[in-house]
Amino acid sequence: MPKTINSFSTLRQNIAGIPVADLVKQFGTPTYVYDAAVIEERVRDLAKFDVIRYAQKACSNIAILDRLRRLGVVVDAVSAGEVKRALAAGFDPHSDPHGIVFTADVIDKEAAEIIRNKKLHVNCGSPDMIDQLGTLCPGASATLRINPGFGHGHSQKTNTGGPQSKHGIWHEQVIECLRRADLHNVAITGLHMHIGSGTDLEHLSQVGEALEKVAIEVGRTITTISAGGGLPVPYREGQTYVDLDQYFSIWDATRKRLESKFGHAIQLEIEPGRYLVAESGYLIAEIRAVKKMGDNLFYLLDAGFNDLARPILYGAYHPISIAHKTPKTDVPHIDVVVGGPLCESGDIFTQEEGGFVAKRSLPLASVGDHLILEVAGAYGFVMASNYNGRYRAPEVLIENGQPKCIRTREIFEDLIRGESIPSV
Repeated sequence: MPKTINSFSTLRQNIAGIPVADLVKQFGTPTYVYDAAVIEERVRDLAKFDVIRYAQKACSNIAILDRLRRLGVVVDAVSAGEVKRALAAGFDPHSDPHGIVFTADVIDKEAAEIIRNKKLHVNCGSPDMIDQLGTLCPGASATLRINPGFGHGHSQKTNTGGPQSKHGIWHEQVIECLRRADLHNVAITGLHMHIGSGTDLEHLSQVGEALEKVAIEVGRTITTISAGGGLPVPYREGQTYVDLDQYFSIWDATRKRLESKFGHAIQLEIEPGRYLVAESGYLIAEIRAVKKMGDNLFYLLDAGFNDLARPILYGAYHPISIAHKTPKTDVPHIDVVVGGPLCESGDIFTQEEGGFVAKRSLPLASVGDHLILEVAGAYGFVMASNYNGRYRAPEVLIENGQPKCIRTREIFEDLIRGESIPSV
């Protein structure tokens, strides 16, 4: 049976065994902290799959990439910058399986250059990409990312299938894509299908059937199928992890039917992003003001949506805990709204999709206490910005009981790097 999260504690004094107060003293606030042991555990969860391909867009710090590489994970890259990150972290694009796969719906000029120079394997998300890849690397092999005509996700903004999604090759265009591949002597060796973040088993079964149908259209050149990503993680009490045994069984059954039809082995990949890193991450902030506005009591932090954008983007829910300056155990709870310092009314961490402000029952706290936004390791720092002239936070990896700085806090020189005032 899949494990259920019974509760998230609203009081926290330690992260991965390190006192929050010590982390703040050493690194300041706001600060992102990652627990390496959680990432390792999530990698072990997926050991049944032949290949674990990390969707690095979830959290792309090169130290995280390095640790995943050491655990036998390979990576997906969606831009030239992500390819270069993977190379800097030691991934070999020509390993077996491919250490780096370029997945996108377009190939821009910088990506074209690195695909040609590094002879990268490409996961094509549009028919035009096949032509472009064939021009860049005649005779190359490629994967097709197929949009099966339906999607599913925890938000419409994370739904990556169906006619309203820009992602993938429409399922009715497969034959056209095969013709384009033949023109350029491009071999279609893999299929990839991902319909959105937060996929459940019912939708997953439909995806497996859709991919199998496309694979039969493509034929026995297929040697790899990818289950895509979208494995959900619990953000709220009562939510469950997906049943990984069932998840694997659905895809393994698809793989075995194709192996029987084609007469050769098929490699089964999974492409998690959020699942590997979300629960490892914490954003520590300091409460800088407590104020009443009508019926609402606000905790205002030194972290804003420039640090963690998910709540303002799609009303994402994050567990929240308080670390008091003086540790406490029996603290009354009050309903509060948690916001940041930015010059935007939408700078609220406790909001629902559509921008509706929500209250959260949290321990009574004061200015100087610390508030921790939890399950923040995925789509956290990677979406950070310098809006309102704010410096991006440092990142810290806790490994074997030791906190290690893997990105320093930005300073003013970082803020204006690249800018200049032309002469009058």
